[in-house]
Amino acid sequence: MQVLIFSSLFPNSANPAHGIFVYQRMSHFACRPGNHVIAVAPVPYSPRWFRPSKRYVSTLVPKEERIGGLTTYHPRYPLLPMVSMPLHGWLMLLGTFPLVRRLHRQNKFDCIDAHYVYPDGFAAALLGKLLSLPVIVSARGTDINLFPSFRLIRPMIRWTLRNVAGAVAVSTGLRDAILRLGLSREGVQVIGNGVDLKRFSSVDRAAARDYLGLPKDAQIVVSVGGLVEAKGHHHLIIALSAILPRHPKLKAYIIGEGPSRCRLESLICARGLQNQVVLKGAQAHEQLKFWYSAANLSCLTSSREGCPNVILESMACGTPVLATGVGAVPELIAYPEVGLIVDQNVNSIVSGLETALNTPWDRAVIERYAHQRTWEKVAAELEDWFNSRLKPPSLSTIGDAALSQPSGVVAHSSDHTTGSPV
Repeated sequence: MQVLIFSSLFPNSANPAHGIFVYQRMSHFACRPGNHVIAVAPVPYSPRWFRPSKRYVSTLVPKEERIGGLTTYHPRYPLLPMVSMPLHGWLMLLGTFPLVRRLHRQNKFDCIDAHYVYPDGFAAALLGKLLSLPVIVSARGTDINLFPSFRLIRPMIRWTLRNVAGAVAVSTGLRDAILRLGLSREGVQVIGNGVDLKRFSSVDRAAARDYLGLPKDAQIVVSVGGLVEAKGHHHLIIALSAILPRHPKLKAYIIGEGPSRCRLESLICARGLQNQVVLKGAQAHEQLKFWYSAANLSCLTSSREGCPNVILESMACGTPVLATGVGAVPELIAYPEVGLIVDQNVNSIVSGLETALNTPWDRAVIERYAHQRTWEKVAAELEDWFNSRLKPPSLSTIGDAALSQPSGVVAHSSDHTTGSPV
């Protein structure tokens, strides 16, 4: 199968971790026999006077490069962040159409695999119309949970979903939201993310703490995620201050970077937690297994998520997870032996932290549980879905569907579950 990946969420040499989950899924798809994949990852640019840092980053990204084993192109398109959001998909189309047309002439793609329904999926659906190519679009989270609430964006999202060959949702919640936007049930499949077992595996806790220079006798909590309000780090910090009197050896490390850093630093100081809570900034992806392995508990206190990789990555290192029950979290933390689900409020997080820090977790059980959901398994599910949506229906199938379903909608879905602990 010849597939063109179309996504601005994709790693590049200037930001190797950007959209790593898209790369992982499609690089494993490419490893399956008979598949050939090329990536087009558009990069926006802005006038220097508007946002020089964005312009500077775009100049660091080459027009063409190899990301792992995938040939990747980075065409540019103009963008004024926030100002031109309703035009974002159209601008992406204008900046990428000549390249995509040339690549299609050279490779004769079977389909376009687009990630993020808007703007990427919208632009990809337009490309599909222009090039007579079917498009599969993947919903990731904000594109379905938030963007449809914008009056000018919602019609474009609905149009996209109605003009693609099929959709992938990384959680059942996203699937249900897609159905409410008008896509038929037969057109959407739940395929969650996976975990890279070569990159995420357990390290002896004492050795991991030595490597990172962390105290050997501390109760360590880690939280991996960008410093943005939606990640809920402020709720976690307040909850940590509440349990500190009962956990005097508590240490928390928040790993990530973002615009909320100053606010979080002020909160840490206001709560007197300078010696207990550390903002470690962004860490190399290869370093994360040491942080997970060193920790007693991994936390994710978000207000919204798609299918957060950090949960499976933590579990693959044997570390239990405490997380808010948003997005695919209830599907990932499917059993109490691997973690706890809480509400996104301080009282619930406090109660969850107390329980989790006092629980004698079996890290081997947690690790084996995560190993059931590999990227190889995800790639196999994705290939099956592509084949089912891209294969022309037979005349008998059409006739049967017409007789049994006058509306043309087949009521069928296959929900993803990770299996039980072993």
